[in-house]
Amino acid sequence: MDTEITHEITLETGKTLIEFARQNIEHYLTHGKALPVPTEIKEKFAHNSGAFVTLSVYEKKGNPLRGCIGYILPYYPLWDTVSKVSIAAAVDDPRFPAVKSQDMDRIIVEVSVLTVPKQIVVSTSEEYLSKIQIGRDGLIVSQEGRQGLLLPQVPVEHDRNWDVQTFLEHTCEKAWLPRNAWKDLKSTKIENFTATIFEEKSPRGEIRQKEIGE
Repeated sequence: MDTEITHEITLETGKTLIEFARQNIEHYLTHGKALPVPTEIKEKFAHNSGAFVTLSVYEKKGNPLRGCIGYILPYYPLWDTVSKVSIAAAVDDPRFPAVKSQDMDRIIVEVSVLTVPKQIVVSTSEEYLSKIQIGRDGLIVSQEGRQGLLLPQVPVEHDRNWDVQTFLEHTCEKAWLPRNAWKDLKSTKIENFTATIFEEKSPRGEIRQKEIGE
């Protein structure tokens, strides 16, 4: 598999990804199977890449999350990753009931294309606080078979305004670990990654590249 993303994801290709993700979800909800992938999509997104698809309820107050599923590592071509995880975000996120066709009229589709995670090397746990950058880094915390991931946009969206320590604590909780597990250098591994993010501004509306912290 590829070790780095070397293919630039532009706004135009991001629009194509979002449109494909939505069409794929809606086709699945109507027909019970994934959308046949056009050759153009397969050729344009043939490189292996991790990606997440996030679904949110439009203009819902508080946390509008409706589903979020992805692959961290570049196991599959990007087109295949998005095909798989867009459907999974709609119907397989255990935190939510499956999306129905009519729900898609109120749902925003977001696609995050990930770089390959890299372990953050430190000699003391306090070094994490200076090596992790809010608004740039996503985090993965792993310990003894448990793993939690939070995307780069999580600590700044919905008025969270987390600092680095809070971000670390919540990522530990996502892995079902104690909040302070990030301080255990012997058994806890922390990795960071970045993401190029595209989203609909409204359901089936204008698509933009998302700047974290907007």
